[in-house]
Amino acid sequence: MSPLLVLSLGSVILLAWVGMALFRGWFWLVRAPGTDSEPVAWPAVVAVVPARDEASVIGDAITSLLQQHYPGLFHVILVDDHSTDATVLLAQQAAARLGQQARLTVAHARKLPPGWMGKVWAQAEGLRVQQELFPEARYVWLTDADIAHDHPALRRLVARAEAGNLVLASLMVRLRCVSLAEKALVPAFVFFFAMLYPFSRVNDPGSSVAAAAGGCMLVRTDDLAAIGGMGAIKNALIDDCALARRLKRHGAIRLDFAQASYSLRAYDWPDLWNMIARTAYTQLRHSPVVLAGTVLGMLLLFAVPAVLGLAFVLGAPRSAALGLGAWLVMAAMYVPMLRYYGRSVLWAPGLPLVALFYVGATLASAWRYRRGRGGQWKGRVQAAG
Repeated sequence: MSPLLVLSLGSVILLAWVGMALFRGWFWLVRAPGTDSEPVAWPAVVAVVPARDEASVIGDAITSLLQQHYPGLFHVILVDDHSTDATVLLAQQAAARLGQQARLTVAHARKLPPGWMGKVWAQAEGLRVQQELFPEARYVWLTDADIAHDHPALRRLVARAEAGNLVLASLMVRLRCVSLAEKALVPAFVFFFAMLYPFSRVNDPGSSVAAAAGGCMLVRTDDLAAIGGMGAIKNALIDDCALARRLKRHGAIRLDFAQASYSLRAYDWPDLWNMIARTAYTQLRHSPVVLAGTVLGMLLLFAVPAVLGLAFVLGAPRSAALGLGAWLVMAAMYVPMLRYYGRSVLWAPGLPLVALFYVGATLASAWRYRRGRGGQWKGRVQAAG
């Protein structure tokens, strides 16, 4: 490659990073949500928790829900999605320890119909029970079986939804970040998500960008019914963002970083690889062309600056300066996310290596889909090519 071409490439990449830093909704900043005024009357809320073989985490998740400091009516519906372990028993024991058995209802999901995703069907089954038992509920809280919330979490969410007249209020919960794999990969996962869906644009009613984080979504029941319930997204593998797109047509939505809502699930290298590979190719609409463009774009944005930054040894100082500049901007933009997860800023220069891991998992996602094994989750193949 000619020196002039390398120099031009370095200039374009540096400009791309500067442009993203300034003009992509400030996606890289991690802003804590403000305090909202509380409503005069607290509306009824029902939590729907789909669970499939979650014995290791369900007790803590149910405990955190039943200990919510919420002034209004609040009930929890656990939807057993054909578990083969002690998920239901452990959830009931957690409620019994708190003396809160009456506030927990266990619903058993019926057989998964053709054309439905497992989690979406379980949520639909929970909503069916909610309509039977608590039709007056203004909100349904869709939260996962591996999430624990601090005691005021629901109170803050409802206040935010009421103050902003939101149809959807979602939190990006803090994923576990303890093991080496989690420290290396989890902050980048949220960084890439925010790059794809800048929170400021999600929260802007005038923007078409819509997204949510499936671990914590407070949804207004009348607007959910207006879009056809969960049946409107029955075949969506990335169900949270699909639901957000539908609901944003009906009103304002909001996505924020969680203050004290945490994932209880532990991840190692294979777990994180599989988490990415499960949905990455679906995000790219199963298009080989989009896949190729995404891989090329990731390599240009993340890998090439590091390569150019080492060009001093090749006697190309101007190209190296451009590469180092892009690498520095990239690392600086990553620092707020590292701090949010309590990680050292020394992790920031390693983002190009992390990006290569994500590129590999994305290619694996496409390979699995083409082999009829896409979207695998707990024994179910949900995106067969």
